[in-house]
Amino acid sequence: MSSVAVLTQESFAEHRSGLKDVEITGRVPEDEAYIPTYLEAFPPLPDKGTPGEKTGEPASVWSKIRPIKASVITQVFHVPLEERRYKDNSQFGEGEEAKVCLDIMQKTGAHIELSLAKDQGLSIMVTGKLDSVMKARKEIVARLQTQASATVLIPKEHHRFVIGKNGEKLQELELKTATKIAIPRSDDPNANIRITGTKDGIEKARHEIQLISAEQDKRAVERLSFEKAFHPFIAGAYNQLVQEVSQETGARISIPPPSVPKDEIVITGEKEAVAMAIARIRAIYEEKKRKTTTISVEVKKSQHKYIVGPKGNTLQEILENTGVSVEMPPLDSGSETIILRGEPDKLGPALTQVYAKAKSVIVVEVIAPAWLHRFIIGKKGQNISRITQQLPKAMLRCFREEEEKSRDVQSLSILFFSLQMARMDYAEINIDHRFHRHLIGKNGANINRVKEQYKVSVRIPQDSERCGLVRIEGDPQGVQLARKELMDMAQRMENERTKDLIIEHKFHRTIIGQKGEKIKEVRDKFPEVIIIFPDQQQKSDIVQLRGPKNEVEKCVKFLQKLIAELVESSFSVSVPIHKQFHKNIIGKGGANIKKIREETNTKIDLPTENSNSEMIVITGKKSSCEAARDRILAIQNELANLKEAEVSIPAKLHNSLIGSKGSLVRSVMEECGGVHIHFPAEGSGLDKVTIRGPAEEVERARRQLLQLAEEKQVNNFSVALQAKPEYHKFLIGKGGANIRRVRDRTGARIIFPSPDEPEQEHITIMGKEEAVWLAQKELETLIKNLDDVIEDSMVVDPRHHRHFVCRRGQVLRELAEEYGGVAVSFPRTGTQSDNITLKGPRECVDAAKKRIQEIVQDLVSFISSPCIHIACKCSDFSAMSSIYNTVRQFGVTLFFFLSIKLEPASPENGDTDLIPRKCDIIIVTGQAEKCELACAALLALVPVTIDVEVSYDLHRYIIGQKGAGIRKMMEDYEVNIWVPQPEQQSDIIKITGQVASVERAKQGLLERVKELQAEQEDRALRSYKVTLSVDPKYHPKIIGRKGAVISQIRKDYDVNVQFPDKGEEQQDVIVISGYERNANEARAAIEQLVAALQDMVSEDIRLDRRVHARIIGARGKAIRKLMEEFKVDIRFPQPGSEDPSKVTVTGLPENVDNAIDHLLNLEEEYMLSVTETETMASYMKPPSKTMGTGGNDEDNKALAKGFVVRDAPWNAQGNKV
Repeated sequence: MSSVAVLTQESFAEHRSGLKDVEITGRVPEDEAYIPTYLEAFPPLPDKGTPGEKTGEPASVWSKIRPIKASVITQVFHVPLEERRYKDNSQFGEGEEAKVCLDIMQKTGAHIELSLAKDQGLSIMVTGKLDSVMKARKEIVARLQTQASATVLIPKEHHRFVIGKNGEKLQELELKTATKIAIPRSDDPNANIRITGTKDGIEKARHEIQLISAEQDKRAVERLSFEKAFHPFIAGAYNQLVQEVSQETGARISIPPPSVPKDEIVITGEKEAVAMAIARIRAIYEEKKRKTTTISVEVKKSQHKYIVGPKGNTLQEILENTGVSVEMPPLDSGSETIILRGEPDKLGPALTQVYAKAKSVIVVEVIAPAWLHRFIIGKKGQNISRITQQLPKAMLRCFREEEEKSRDVQSLSILFFSLQMARMDYAEINIDHRFHRHLIGKNGANINRVKEQYKVSVRIPQDSERCGLVRIEGDPQGVQLARKELMDMAQRMENERTKDLIIEHKFHRTIIGQKGEKIKEVRDKFPEVIIIFPDQQQKSDIVQLRGPKNEVEKCVKFLQKLIAELVESSFSVSVPIHKQFHKNIIGKGGANIKKIREETNTKIDLPTENSNSEMIVITGKKSSCEAARDRILAIQNELANLKEAEVSIPAKLHNSLIGSKGSLVRSVMEECGGVHIHFPAEGSGLDKVTIRGPAEEVERARRQLLQLAEEKQVNNFSVALQAKPEYHKFLIGKGGANIRRVRDRTGARIIFPSPDEPEQEHITIMGKEEAVWLAQKELETLIKNLDDVIEDSMVVDPRHHRHFVCRRGQVLRELAEEYGGVAVSFPRTGTQSDNITLKGPRECVDAAKKRIQEIVQDLVSFISSPCIHIACKCSDFSAMSSIYNTVRQFGVTLFFFLSIKLEPASPENGDTDLIPRKCDIIIVTGQAEKCELACAALLALVPVTIDVEVSYDLHRYIIGQKGAGIRKMMEDYEVNIWVPQPEQQSDIIKITGQVASVERAKQGLLERVKELQAEQEDRALRSYKVTLSVDPKYHPKIIGRKGAVISQIRKDYDVNVQFPDKGEEQQDVIVISGYERNANEARAAIEQLVAALQDMVSEDIRLDRRVHARIIGARGKAIRKLMEEFKVDIRFPQPGSEDPSKVTVTGLPENVDNAIDHLLNLEEEYMLSVTETETMASYMKPPSKTMGTGGNDEDNKALAKGFVVRDAPWNAQGNKV
């Protein structure tokens, strides 16, 4: 009983495709009723047997499968003990051998395992890819095995075969034998090849080299010289004859090409094969030499290329057809003679073919004007490509019939003529070259517009040519229109007007605006006017306008109006404000100054911090500047309790009161404590002068100004006096004492030049004429005395000399500056002289002597006065500079650092608690009364430490995030604050610093504590909690989409609403925390929301799942709109749901009904289009998809039956269930 198995036809056909060449014995001819057996359809795999054993027909099928080679191989080789390089076995696996193996593994990527054999030799196993294993083996042999060397002698001409192409053969041989092979250079007469490596490797390498040499001994190389004219006959057409000889004899035959001037033919190969090839070639040569003759013909040189053909194919074609060789003269030769060589009866047909090839292509010159050439070619060769397509033979190099050639060339000529006469025209117009750049426009805008609009080409000469001829080429109608437009543009430019407008350079940037925005608006308003600004580097005020006369005039008026507004808004006023109040005018983060700028619409510039200027400059409209000035002055008056007074002085006296470059008014301001005196603008005609500053100083300055004005009115007399700049300080005197005495006696005003004035020797005397002459006389007497230079001496104890010359002679410099440049000379160090020399003006020398005696007296009293001790820790002082500055004001500054001694501690009698350490003692020496004052000041600098009790719970809030809070307090109060460690849980915070700073820091800390306590109380109030039980099914509704509903509740009532987490026991409890009142209100709001939700109903409807996507819409847009419209919630089933058509609608009953009706209507509407689409799709399916649903039932059954085989093993009798 036979059984069958069903297979698909496709799988069986695929399987049988590989067996079509195998004959299956006993097979029945194939027909529709035949059912193959399982063994026929699936032949078994071959049985394992000997390689030469025949296993039957099925095995031959599988024997065709090529075995797959493993990519990873393993080689094992042995190094004998006597050849080991490292023979120390005491540290096997850890010595040099192991290090070498690790290095080789890293270099080659192969895996190496070492083992020690019984004979103490090395067994090495190398695993990896073939290339890596070979490289590793070579490295191992070279580094772990002792090396020997040997030489092998082979003929010199065989060396290149050992090296191989690019040295590949030599590299392969070295890897294979694990040796190093050194081959001598070609210019070296030595023929010995040196081999270095192991004994086995050397023997293998020697054997391989000798094999290569022996193989080359069997080969021969012969060179035959035959006339080059007979080479084509030996090679045959297309080299067919020489290839036949090579195949028959096995020799390689090399014939030089026609372009190479050599007649030597090289034959290589086995000696017998070479001999046979030589015999054949000689026979061919002798036969052709005996039978062939030659003829010569003249052919135009231009036609030679058509006879040769592409790559010489035409010559080969003639040789193949006629057996005649055609010899062409070289290309660089001027000869036109062609030689034909062959048998006499074949020369005639060959000559006919040569003439036919020469005349197969004709060259006809078609005359076309040069200006038409680029139009014929077209953009990127488009026109010439189109002509080639229309007339394909006109562009070919070979024609078969003369008529076709004439017709195509004639067509091409007609085409060029029609292109010239019917489609193309040109016009030339003369336009002044001055207007060319305007015709072109910015970035070629104008000329490109004309080109694109009229489809023409416009050629404008370069500026360097200074030619006015403009050429227009293109379509005749376009040429005329473009000519007309260009002429109109040129005529307009001739009628243009150019006007220069004077605009101050400082306004140019403002008119242009940021990125040219403002000037673009002007140009858009006047498009026909070209506005040209000068370069920034030129600093020119001339702005050029060019365009039609009327438009230029309008633009000029517009710009003049704009400039007037800019000038009006560029009014500037300077306001003197005391430097210490600038920060208050700026405000925190610039708030005050920003507010003033915005409200007054002005620009306010303040001087830099390191500048000595006190002037604040306000720019804008005059009224706005005055308003801003008043507001700034109000801030200063409010802060400093400054007084402002106005004094009326005739305007004609203002310049004389101000003085040269403000010297007179500046001297009044400096003398009166830095008050600010403001005169009205020159030419305003106002008499009011404003004085601002402290009340007393303002009054003093007012009196001086009135006195000066009165003096100016009575007798405005002044005189200039010259005196050396080094005399000025002496003339003024200490604290201005000398000059004040002169003023008091004479009543004149004396003005000295300021340091920045160029004339440093001019002293100005102003006042009544009598007073001025009297003051001048006194000053001249003083100056004359200063010019009377004398030299005097005085005695100073040598122990005091150091004080005068130390610190690079600072005391001497001060004496010279104060006393008219007097020079004081002390004796050299090491001499015991007590005599010092003074040189200078008599009065200055006397004054300097008096001052030196005062200093010496101070030094004597300084040394002999008792010392005062301050016991304190030196480390308690914040900085030595503060000590220096404090002591300096008590007259001991010059000796401070010399008299302060920090000494190491030396406790006496072990009583270290009662006796202060000497290292904690500062010794102050000087005059008794000044030492007492200095000690008091120093004691005030000694830091103190106080304890402030602050609850431990508040410490972390005081410290702040990453210590920011405590760091800010220390910076603000200039103290050090110590907070105990958390593990101590102490309430004591220590504050260290100066007494005043410590008190302020304590008050600030206590205020911070009050704030934190208030925040704690507030947190306690906000921690009120209420709970609410709500069915979990309402939780998503309370939360809302993306938390919108619950976020709004939290925001409205300022509470925190916490929903239960997944897994909690009480899933219905909602916790609300916040202020008690807010929490209750939020609870009521949620209860109200839940009550509304409880009134809602949910209904399930079934909508065909094919319309779900259309109802939902792109990204849910349609369904969201529907839910908002009906105020319901619509849920569609998830993918993989049991009921994919179930849709749930939730909301108020009425809204749910309306939404369901709408959804059902949508379903009905969408189903019509779905049904229509599916119907159309069924017609579009291929027949293979529709068979089975229609057609013959028998055919369907046959198809369903599939492929059938007989005697399948799974249907055997024992396998049946």
